[in-house]
Amino acid sequence: MPSRDRYHEILIKILIKEGWLITHDPLVLSYGGRDLYVDIAAERLIIAAERYNEKIAVELKSFLNSSPVRDLELAIGQYNI
Repeated sequence: MPSRDRYHEILIKILIKEGWLITHDPLVLSYGGRDLYVDIAAERLIIAAERYNEKIAVELKSFLNSSPVRDLELAIGQYNI
């Protein structure tokens, strides 16, 4: 399992505050005999009524290495997968 981003816990707190239920931390996607990891999966909590079954998967990137261009390259590569 990959290491967590520097802002992982902060993002979880923000999502919960905005009404999301964290369902997976991390979300594991299996494809072609390999496991892919998305940082967080969540679904919207609905109180007293049901409107839509909203779900999200969040991949968090902080771009803190010495080369922001390399960080961007890695992030785009993960997104394309």
